[in-house]
Amino acid sequence: MTQQERNDILDLRSEGLTYGRIAKKLGISLNTVKSFCRRETEKKKHCRNCRKLLAQNSAGRPRAFCSDECRITWWKKHPEQVNRRAFYTLTCAGCGKEFDSYGHRERKYCGHPCYIIARFGVP
Repeated sequence: MTQQERNDILDLRSEGLTYGRIAKKLGISLNTVKSFCRRETEKKKHCRNCRKLLAQNSAGRPRAFCSDECRITWWKKHPEQVNRRAFYTLTCAGCGKEFDSYGHRERKYCGHPCYIIARFGVP
């Protein structure tokens, strides 16, 4: 297997493709793809975005990204795979419309313009 095929397998796997689809797309045996992926995950962990080798800490959760920049870039490319559980539906104290807030259930306003109007009375 060439280095290019290895990189392609890692790219396609990070996009969420199954072993079967990767094998079909690259014209490689299904068992070859499975074996390669198993060996890669057993011996090393790579950044999900740039595939740079990660230095894992001895304690705590295993790292998935090499930096905040890579994490944010990956999140923007794969919004459907980001596990966001802390959505709250709230009512704006300024305009009375409902809005969604992520991670902060104490918000009062849907945005800065409503805050300015409510605070200073200036539209």
